[in-house]
Amino acid sequence: MKNAFVFITAILLGILIAYIDTRPHWNDDGISVLMLLLASTVYGYFSNKRPWLIAILVGIWVPVFNIIIAKNFGSLIAIVPAFIGAYAGYYLAKIKIAKV
Repeated sequence: MKNAFVFITAILLGILIAYIDTRPHWNDDGISVLMLLLASTVYGYFSNKRPWLIAILVGIWVPVFNIIIAKNFGSLIAIVPAFIGAYAGYYLAKIKIAKV
């Protein structure tokens, strides 16, 4: 049940980040990348398993929106910070559990 909540909110936050990133006057990719990194880190921390799934659920929406709206295939690189964050959060949780 906890994982279902994490997965659903990860999808919603990923869509929100993609929505903000594709606004006409939004021109700050660094903040979009930071939002993806932080969101996937938090969700990776709270997910007990499958950090790769968290990375995809959070990070896939920016490329999807950018490819559909602007035909920007370069936005596929946005998956990388999502994977970095999800695995960082996952391993931070594992380290915390190991110390307890």
